[in-house]
Amino acid sequence: MLDKLCLILLIIILSGFKERKSIEESIKKDIPYLKSLYLDIHKNPEISLMEKETSKKLANELEKIGFEVTRNFGGYGVVGIFKNGNGPTILYRTDMDALPMKEKTGLSYASQIITKNFDGNDVGTMHSCGHDMHMTVWTGTARTLIERKNEWKGTIIMIGQPAEEIGAGAAMMLNEGLFEKYPIPDYGIALHSSPIIPSGKVGFGKGYTMANTESIDIKVFGQGAHGASPHMSIDPIVTASIIVMELQTIVSRNINPLDDAVITVGSFQGGTKHNIIPDEVKLQLTIRTYKEEVRKLIHKRIKEICNGVASSMGLDKSQWPEVMIPEKYTPANFNDSKLVDLMMNASKEIIGVNNVIVSDPQMVGEDFSRFGNTKEKIPTVLYWLGTVPDDRMKKYEAGNYALPGLHSPFYYPEIEQSIITGIKVNTQTMIKIFNN
Repeated sequence: MLDKLCLILLIIILSGFKERKSIEESIKKDIPYLKSLYLDIHKNPEISLMEKETSKKLANELEKIGFEVTRNFGGYGVVGIFKNGNGPTILYRTDMDALPMKEKTGLSYASQIITKNFDGNDVGTMHSCGHDMHMTVWTGTARTLIERKNEWKGTIIMIGQPAEEIGAGAAMMLNEGLFEKYPIPDYGIALHSSPIIPSGKVGFGKGYTMANTESIDIKVFGQGAHGASPHMSIDPIVTASIIVMELQTIVSRNINPLDDAVITVGSFQGGTKHNIIPDEVKLQLTIRTYKEEVRKLIHKRIKEICNGVASSMGLDKSQWPEVMIPEKYTPANFNDSKLVDLMMNASKEIIGVNNVIVSDPQMVGEDFSRFGNTKEKIPTVLYWLGTVPDDRMKKYEAGNYALPGLHSPFYYPEIEQSIITGIKVNTQTMIKIFNN
């Protein structure tokens, strides 16, 4: 009896190894094709709302393997549907847009693209946020799942989303009726390239993992004068400078130390010449929070500080700063705990326990969060895909090198291992969900 149990256990172990090996073989067989696709996307980036050719590439990839594809849905969005019997419905999203910046990696395949932005200015264009890797893994996952469709039942919704970098694309697709015109997913997943996790590893966090993101504009008014006669002015540069410094006290003195918040003044614009005191200064802020009450408190304190400083400078109420807070903002990303557990367990099975780590929350933003913030309350997870090449990680660990972050002109992912890891994790996870 004991011998029979041991034999059954051995068969189970070997069958699991065979399945894992088979998934790896499916992916590795596809790697030359996917590396070629990655290089093509990397060398030909398109900025937000201009993803015309990128969108075509992704739509063509899905159609080749049997998906029903809708093009130009919510801008240049792509929706691919593959129905494979009765089972759960999983939405898997990739973003498609690049950033308006010149690539400085020095790679042989570096982007040389110069494009005109919506202001008509020539700008360099680069995939410095890893969206090229996202799209390649997304394509590879679709190809692997279709090749192994006899192992699962359900519906895949593949989303190619435009305009993530400006926080608009998810809303554009939802507003066009994504969840009215297509099946409502039971789960939603996505990944993001990590500039600090080594390639071959993935990172998961539960609950809030990325922040609410808001862009606030402030106009500070004053009274202009000659630079040699400052006593005849109410200098808006000085007023704005005091406001900038006072804004820093909101987080340090008004917010509970146990709550997270960031207030960054990213742009300070005023004046035209050395010896002219202007009558207006413009400030641009980014605000990052998790909790709604913290977000509202920051709004309140920004207005109070602006008005108080302006009053102290001798400006009457009609000249107090104009604080422009848009109604719409990118909500914080919230990872469903049960789905995280399932994905972490699946990841450990396919890439090993030591390659699955717990990631800390970050104050960056991602509009994938919108897919889980609809009335349907879909459980979603956005996880981190390690992309740092071994040589860069070794230099960093030696203490004499700073890793390039996302949106850096020097950032690039390790290609092959990152692609393989992302596809393995996605494939194993989705098959587990379909068969759960």
